[in-house]
Amino acid sequence: MPNSFGHLFRITTWGESHGPGIGVVIDGCPPLLPISAEEIQAELDRRRPGQSEITTPRKEADTVEILSGIYEGKTTGTPIGLLVRNTDQRSSAYTEMKQAFRPSHADFTYQSKFGVRDPNGGGRSSARETIGRVAAGAIARKILAQAGGVEVRAFVTRIHDIAAPDGALAKFPTLAEVEASPVRCPHPATAAAMIERIKAVRSDGDSVGGVIECRVRNMPVGLGEPVFDRLEADLAKAMLSLPATKGFEIGSGFGGTLLKGSEHNDLFENRDGRVHTVTNNSGGVQGGISNGEELVFRVAFKPTATILQPQKTVDLDGNATELMGKGRHDPCVVPRAVVIVEAMTALVLLDHWMRQSAQNRIFSFPA
Repeated sequence: MPNSFGHLFRITTWGESHGPGIGVVIDGCPPLLPISAEEIQAELDRRRPGQSEITTPRKEADTVEILSGIYEGKTTGTPIGLLVRNTDQRSSAYTEMKQAFRPSHADFTYQSKFGVRDPNGGGRSSARETIGRVAAGAIARKILAQAGGVEVRAFVTRIHDIAAPDGALAKFPTLAEVEASPVRCPHPATAAAMIERIKAVRSDGDSVGGVIECRVRNMPVGLGEPVFDRLEADLAKAMLSLPATKGFEIGSGFGGTLLKGSEHNDLFENRDGRVHTVTNNSGGVQGGISNGEELVFRVAFKPTATILQPQKTVDLDGNATELMGKGRHDPCVVPRAVVIVEAMTALVLLDHWMRQSAQNRIFSFPA
C-alpha cells in the first residue's frame, strides 16, 4: 500500500496533522543494534516546528515514544513502533477550508479521489507526516554509519533567487557547518541573505521555495537494482514523495545537457589500489548502480502553498469564492526539509544495501 516504503527495510507511516499523533512502524531492522530514544529525538529536534523566527511558530516538542521492537537499548529484530503525539493543534484556523479548496494544496485532489478529507492542517497531506520518516531515518543512518561509515549530509544551496556562489560549497560540509545557521546553508554570507529574504516575504504574507543538495560519502559499490529499481530512480521516488517537492536531479543533472560527451564522461583511474572516476558528473551512480564515488543529488521545493493573502478559489459546489490562509505555516519549508531529505536518503541506501547483500553475498558461487 502507498503508506509503506522499502523492501527489506520497510517503513509504514500513519497519522494526521491534527490527530492524536503521528507514528511509524519499521519492519526488517536487524537485531542487536544499540539505539536510544535520545538518538532518534536528536533528528526529530532538527525537524520540529518553532525552531527559529523563519519557521512556523507552532510549538511541538515532537517527543518520541518507543512502543515496541527495542529492549534494553537494543533492537530485537521485531517491528519497531514509534509514536509522536500532537499537542498544539488549532483546528479552528481551518474552518473555512472545510468548504473551500486552498490553492496549490491537496484539498481538491484528496476530495476528488476519496470523496472525503480531513481539512484540519491538511490531514494526511501535511508535512507532519514526515515525522515518521525522520524517526525511521535516524535508525537507518546509525546502521549505515556502523556498517560502513556511510555519512549523509544535506544542506540548502538556494532560497528563491539567492544561491551560494559557484564552488563555495565544493567540500563535504560538517554537521556543525550546516546547523550553524537556521536556514541550514553552510556558506555564512549566503545564509544571512537567505534569512533576510525569508523574513521579507513573511512580512508580506508570502512564501518562497528553494533547493537542497544531498551528498553521501563512503558509499559502497553495487547499490541499485536495474532496471526498474535503479538507485537514482528510487532516490527520485523517495524525494518526490516529500511534500512540496517539484524536481530531482543527480550529478550534473540538467546542466549536463549543455556538455558534450567528451566533457561529461567520468574517466576511470586506479587510485590507491581502487577504481575511481577522475570527475563525478554521474553523481556516484552509473547504470543505476553506485560506483563508490560520492553520491550527489539535488531536490527542488516549491514555495509554501499557504500564504496570508486573499486568493481566488472555488468551494465544494464549484462556486467562486475567496480564501486567505490562516494558521501557522513556514514561509519557506526548505530549511526544515534538510533532515527529511537525509532521512529518506538513509532509508533508500539501507534498503538497497540489504537487497545487495541478500542477492550477492549470502548466495555467492564461484565465478
